Amino acid sequence: LLLPVKSSASADMSDKPDISEVESFDKSKLKKTETAEKNTLPTKETIEQEKSA
Repeated sequence: LLLPVKSSASADMSDKPDISEVESFDKSKLKKTETAEKNTLPTKETIEQEKSA
């Protein structure tokens, strides 16, 4: 009976993730975007109207 040995993929993984790419990332290449809130939370008035309807 042969049992599978620990795979090399899990052996390569350490406790800490590899963040070397994150540290060397050039933020100036990112584009500035404007975010518009599409799903806004209802106001108290809207909630009361829906409760009474």
